[in-house]
Amino acid sequence: MSSSLPYSRKDVHYDNAKFRHRSFFKVITQSFLTSNVRRDCLGCSTGKFLLLLLIFGVSYLMLTHTSPGRVVSHDQAIVNGNSEGDRSNTHDEGRLKKLWRRAPRLPPRLSPDTKGTNNGIGHVPGNQDVRSTWITRQQKVKEAFVHAWSGYKKYAMGYDELMPLSQHGTDGLGGLGATVVDALDTAMIMGIDEVVADAGSWVEEHLSERISKKGQVNLFETTIRVLGGLLSAYHLSGGEKGLNLTHAGPKPAVYLETAKDLADRLLSAFTASPTPIPFSDVILHEKSAHPAPGGLSSTSEVSTLQLEFNYLSSVSGDPKYSLEAMKVLDHIRTLPKIEGLVPIYISPQSGAFSGENIRLGSRGDSYYEYLIKVWLQCGASSSRNTSYLHEMYTEAMKGVRHLLVRKSIPNGLVFVGELPYGSQSDFSPKMDHLVCFLPGTLALGATKGLTKEQAMKNNMLNFEDLENLKLAEDLAKTCFEMYAVTSTGLAPEIAYFHTEEFSDQGLDGGNKSSKYVNDIIIKPADRHNLLRPETVESLFVLYRITEDPKYREWGWQIFEAFEKHTKVGTGGYCSLDDVTSVPPHRRDKMETFFLGETLKYLYLLFGNSSVIPLDKFVFNTEAHPIPISLKK
Repeated sequence: MSSSLPYSRKDVHYDNAKFRHRSFFKVITQSFLTSNVRRDCLGCSTGKFLLLLLIFGVSYLMLTHTSPGRVVSHDQAIVNGNSEGDRSNTHDEGRLKKLWRRAPRLPPRLSPDTKGTNNGIGHVPGNQDVRSTWITRQQKVKEAFVHAWSGYKKYAMGYDELMPLSQHGTDGLGGLGATVVDALDTAMIMGIDEVVADAGSWVEEHLSERISKKGQVNLFETTIRVLGGLLSAYHLSGGEKGLNLTHAGPKPAVYLETAKDLADRLLSAFTASPTPIPFSDVILHEKSAHPAPGGLSSTSEVSTLQLEFNYLSSVSGDPKYSLEAMKVLDHIRTLPKIEGLVPIYISPQSGAFSGENIRLGSRGDSYYEYLIKVWLQCGASSSRNTSYLHEMYTEAMKGVRHLLVRKSIPNGLVFVGELPYGSQSDFSPKMDHLVCFLPGTLALGATKGLTKEQAMKNNMLNFEDLENLKLAEDLAKTCFEMYAVTSTGLAPEIAYFHTEEFSDQGLDGGNKSSKYVNDIIIKPADRHNLLRPETVESLFVLYRITEDPKYREWGWQIFEAFEKHTKVGTGGYCSLDDVTSVPPHRRDKMETFFLGETLKYLYLLFGNSSVIPLDKFVFNTEAHPIPISLKK
């Protein structure tokens, strides 16, 4: 006789088809037929008679009793009572049919811990407490924005930036009221109509005059902050079938007309240059342009203008803006590269790259960002062939993985370093905070703005996409640890990583409880924090794409550190001199991007993912959302 199978008693009550419940009758007969009694009883006529009697007895009970598991509503009971007489002739017949009818297969029953989970990552969208927590935290970010704006409005309205400690304004970006325009669409997204009204009225009453009278501005900074901010405000206030998030402020046409006036003057940077590479500086009131001192332009600056100029052509109906801006990328396409990577300087005079310094930090970063974003913006809907942009992006990310990605010791943080003298020279384990844009860009390039689950369901992810997505998550962790490793919980402007070839003792972030205190090196000159947005930008994108709640938690920790160490009681937030010491020494500066980017990304990170969806919008490098669909 074989031994019994290693199942518990409860397994007798299930069969293998979708965990279907067995009937009581089947359980009894199964137990009887598999027991030792079977051989003894069936061996004689008395046993056979008793078996038949048992079967008929159970059948009679099933025919004459209703199922105890059935639940009948009050209305059903009334209907059943009224129709009882009509069914008397067929009642027994129906029960007999039910006896022999095969029961429907039920789906597997989930445990309470499994119900409501999202792809096994532990996120419970239906959990009211979780939703309430993030609504509250999102409100805290909104309050921080109001506090920042209140300081700016009180002490620096109309200036480019607030100096919150000395309580006055400063013009470091050409005097176009950069904070007003940078903050405008953030206020629209947050639904703060009072700020929208203040900022919108200032744009309507003062910005056109400023544009016509001001002198020198930087082409790149003015495009991403002011032009981008105006175009986003135009769309979000209802222009060109926009979202119409607010009824405060002027009509959308005011933003569009101001943007056109500004762009017409900025175009001189393109038309004055002897090559498709624009000059870096523009004299607004003269509509003239000239190169920067030294004659070179930053690669990132000349290649980070296309989203804005493309969208302006789309909504204005004038192709000249897009044509000039896209000439830059068309030209860079023809230049030699090192595995898709490019030097950080380029000459408007010759049109060639200058030097060999390759990095994804300052002067190199947004070149790679705009390759994929411009392709997303117009690749599918424009008659212009932009497939080359995706090819350039794909090649560049391969080059990043091959030439720039390393791991720290002793704990293996993944980071992106630099090649200061080209691919044949020594590798530098230096990583700017600016590089923390890359995790978000990699994730966006992999799924095209869809969630990972949607992209996999649609068979959109190839092996390289998955590799890039994995790198994005690894780099996002590194960027977060650059915050967590310091005494203040805020990241330095630049970090170095401990490797076999590079070590510098005694230059840690100050948080001795961090696992990575020996992996990250922070030099004295690099310890400042400028309220930068790149890490929270990537956390926002990765949360939207992976739906992993850890990115929200990391963002909340960063926000709390900003609140603790950079908030100024009289209004505004300030930069820091040294994130490794507590209390940190403060700098008298609130960058425009704190309102335009950092707080916007945190607000969206903690909110509903249907707001400004990533498959419908691209964010320019100053976090101004621009709709993807363009006119052909």
